[in-house]
Formats: sequence, C-alpha cells, structure tokens
Amino acid sequence: MTHFDFEKPLVELEERIRALRAALGAEAEDAHIRELEIRAERLQREIYGHLEPWQKVQLSRHPARPYFLDYAGMLFEDFVELHGDRAFGDDAAIVAGFARFRGRHVAVVGHQKGRGTREKVARNFGMAHPEGYRKAMRVMQLASRFGRPIFTFIDTPGAYPGVGAEERGQSEAIGRSILEMSALEVPVIATVLGEGGSGGALALGVANRVLMFEFSTYSVITPEGCASILWRDGGMAPEAAEQLKLLSPDARRLNIVDEIIEEPLGGAHRAPERAAEALGEALLRHLVELEGMSRDELLRDRHAKFRAMGEFLE
Repeated sequence: MTHFDFEKPLVELEERIRALRAALGAEAEDAHIRELEIRAERLQREIYGHLEPWQKVQLSRHPARPYFLDYAGMLFEDFVELHGDRAFGDDAAIVAGFARFRGRHVAVVGHQKGRGTREKVARNFGMAHPEGYRKAMRVMQLASRFGRPIFTFIDTPGAYPGVGAEERGQSEAIGRSILEMSALEVPVIATVLGEGGSGGALALGVANRVLMFEFSTYSVITPEGCASILWRDGGMAPEAAEQLKLLSPDARRLNIVDEIIEEPLGGAHRAPERAAEALGEALLRHLVELEGMSRDELLRDRHAKFRAMGEFLE
C-alpha cells in the first residue's frame, strides 16, 4: 500500500507490531505489544489531528481510499448498472443505475476512479467525458419519472479536458446536468467521497443536501492547477491548497455543504466498513427528512440552497 511521508512513522510502528504478533503467535497478547499499540494510537491521533491542508488533499486522494463502488457494495442491495448515453457511447468514469437502500428503491450515480493501472485507464482516473454526464442525466431523469430518490457520489479531479471531450460538448453536458438536476422532482442527496473538483464535481452536486467526508476536498480547481495558473509553478500546490479553502470545514462554514461525515481515525481507508456505516446513517437521516417534502417543496428547497451561496458581506 502507498503511504505518504507524514504517515511513515506510524506505518513503521504498525509494521513492527505486526512482526511481533507474527513472531509470538498464540502469545500475541504480550504486554510489550499492547504498549506499542497504545503508542501507535497516540501517534495516529497526533498525526491526523494536526494535518496541513496539503496533507489533507493528499489523504483525499489516498490510493486505498474507498471509491464509489466500494461503498455501493456495502450500502446498497440489488444494484443494477445501466450503460450508455443513447447518443455516443458508455463512459466507465461514471457508474449509474438503480438499487435498494434500507428497503427503498433508489437511483445511484457516482464517479469511479479505478484501482490498478488497467482499471484506472479504463475509467479515465474518474474524469468523465460528456457521455458520462449524459448517462447520469438519463438515469436521474428515469428516477424522477418513477419517483425514486437519487444519491450521487462525487470523486473526481474534474471533468476530462481532452480534445474529443470538448468536441462532443463537455461544457454543454456539464451545464445541462446542472440544469436538469435543479429540476428533479425527487429527493437528491450528493456526497463528496474524496476529490470534488471543478465543474466535473458540480455536475453531480446540485442536490437538496450535500454531504462531505471529513478528509475530502471540494474546489473550483485542483491545487496543482491553481498553482500553475497563479504562479506558473505546480510546486506551489501546498500554498494553493491553503488559499483555496477546499477542506470540509471550509465548505461547511461557507454553507456549501450541509454535513461533514466524520471518518475513522486516520481516514476512511483505515476502516472502510465504519466509514460506510457513517455514510449510510447520514444518507438515511437526510432522506427521511426529504421524504416528508412535496415535489414543489423539494424544488424550492434545492433552489434556495444554491441561491444562498456566494453572499458578500460589507
């Protein structure tokens, strides 16, 4: 597993504990091991409780972090994936379909980055083409027609900026998705799982409730992209991460998101089941609240949420 520099002291200590457990076998409850575990827990709280913005950005991209399909497997039943946009083709960077959640029939749409080189390439590292957003719109329109709540899951550095994507109408697809989501007549709940980057994220983010994991990010641009524009130097990404205010507490303070989902100590990748449990409880809580609203109330609620953003104070 890949580890970041700030995690190395903890990783080394955990490897030492595993080696001692393997050596002791049946006597693994050794007092020395327990002492090391206490030290590891203390070190874990110290490291992850004082992360810099750039370190949290790195954590949001951790290669072992649970992706949309990981959560889908833990939270939803009878998932049926739909493919294609009925216009050009299928885009594996976005997965969409229907499932059951706590006894309810729902639609689920999410970015999927992929694991391993082959899958990452196949899913274009979670950067969707126009056909991906059009596929998402097709599923969300079906859900609205049949009265099924919609869950979207955001995890992308941004929409794919390639020539082919632009030729097929990338900006139009994103804009159309934003427009269509604003008019959906069912409850819509969006969750930022890891990276929430640019219009590629917002295209799945126009929801009645927007949730965000503790170590996820939500921003108009990646820190590297911002640094390359402002300073002509991608190495200034840590400074850009500080200035962009892209962390979950920033988004909550600015009323961009409605709730921060607390992650297990050290990040969701250290205990995916516990992260999924926390996500499931949050989704259910907000869904129950939204189910009590009429169609018109849902539309007014969603419109009011986004119109209230971007206020200036003298």
